[in-house]
Amino acid sequence: MTTSLPPLAAQAEHLIELGVHEIAQLSAEDLRAFAADAGDGDGALLAVHPDRAPASALAPLLRHGDKPGFVVTDMPDVDRFAPTGVELPDAPLYVLDGVDRGDHLANWSPAEALPAISAAQRSPLLVTEGIHWVLQQPSALERNHCFMTIASRLRKANGSFDSRTPALWISNGTGRDGKERRNAPKVGWCWWGNRHTWLGFASTTGRRA
Repeated sequence: MTTSLPPLAAQAEHLIELGVHEIAQLSAEDLRAFAADAGDGDGALLAVHPDRAPASALAPLLRHGDKPGFVVTDMPDVDRFAPTGVELPDAPLYVLDGVDRGDHLANWSPAEALPAISAAQRSPLLVTEGIHWVLQQPSALERNHCFMTIASRLRKANGSFDSRTPALWISNGTGRDGKERRNAPKVGWCWWGNRHTWLGFASTTGRRA
């Protein structure tokens, strides 16, 4: 799935409506000016650096129908999942080009998908970038066609990586999610070595400030 995102100027206005600029301690004019200067491109997505707008602050802004987004209860450390193996622009705002959901990699494990993404000269998405995408284009998240964001990893005290890998999908309202969250957009996790038929691997052709 290659996206058909709104123009960057419209994306900036949507983030302003949601109050993301306030979370990031930026002015509305900062977002508007950046979007005006950045120039649109194929699948261009406006993102706020995760240091300015962490996943825990962005997830509740997601909507699927009338259901707000949430982070699963067993991922209270979601904001500690840091950019890994990717270089982010040293700027509060940046653009991702050529964003794709990676449906062709469904039923691959993250360990299998990462080399394939790199071989295609693409870069996997961060969890915050995935949230930004769904904020701007809710249809990017479909039941049975959701995605992982494997550029966000958590390094443990012993230097190894946590086996949890962030992903975005639509809740079935089971278990600790609660029935009231059925059909809500969800930031959760899957194991690094596991495969899921309904999860692709979101990626980009590159990032620019």
